[in-house]
Amino acid sequence: MDIALESDAAWVARRLREAEFVVAFTGAGMSTASGIPDFRGDDGIWNTEFDPASFHRDRFVNDPAGFWRERVRLHERMFPDGVAPNAGHDVLAELESRGILDRVITQNTDGLHRESGSNRVVELHGNASQVVCEDCESHFAAETALEQVRAGDAPATCGECGGIVKPDVVLFGERLPRVAYSKANRLADKADVFLALGSSLTVHPAAGLAGRAAEDGSLVVVNFDETQYDSSADRVVRDDLTEFLPAVEELV
Repeated sequence: MDIALESDAAWVARRLREAEFVVAFTGAGMSTASGIPDFRGDDGIWNTEFDPASFHRDRFVNDPAGFWRERVRLHERMFPDGVAPNAGHDVLAELESRGILDRVITQNTDGLHRESGSNRVVELHGNASQVVCEDCESHFAAETALEQVRAGDAPATCGECGGIVKPDVVLFGERLPRVAYSKANRLADKADVFLALGSSLTVHPAAGLAGRAAEDGSLVVVNFDETQYDSSADRVVRDDLTEFLPAVEELV
């Protein structure tokens, strides 16, 4: 078949079969089908419901009680009842189990990749299911902190030392975790195929991984909207991830 006439799914499946090292990079669009809202689109919650400044590091430091009361509202909006991995998450977990997908790098903090069975995941922006103490660095379940604040005790504090705890995610004004970001850069450099899935590719420095991967490998962008890296991609797909990824899996 003329390569130019291959369907998007067939083309991507062929590249996955040929590749030695495949990385998936996922953004908010990966999880919208699971019931988690988009953040940066026209109808995203940063534009319609919440002020990003309320979740800046400075707000956490200067007004931890106010930060935590707002954080409870955000958490409940992010994780409504019934949130679970969708078909896209499941395909990536299956491709990993088959030895086709080597790593997942995600901008999402929802933990759905791990819940779906993916084991080789780099969570660039942390995981919202955990909190960390600013003083003793103890980690524990976010639900404990959320319940504390819902009961009227804000800010949430550590059960070990009494210090103020922070969601174990990257707040506005914070740098990406050094270890996770370094690992993500190495993976982008190594990838023969880099699948950018459901990401607007606007949040830097994480978005720059796509450009980095395109320098020596094949970049595939699957996103409904245009991204700044479309011109660097070997294939750009405008499709629903919960339909496109299962179609690819059937052909690999």
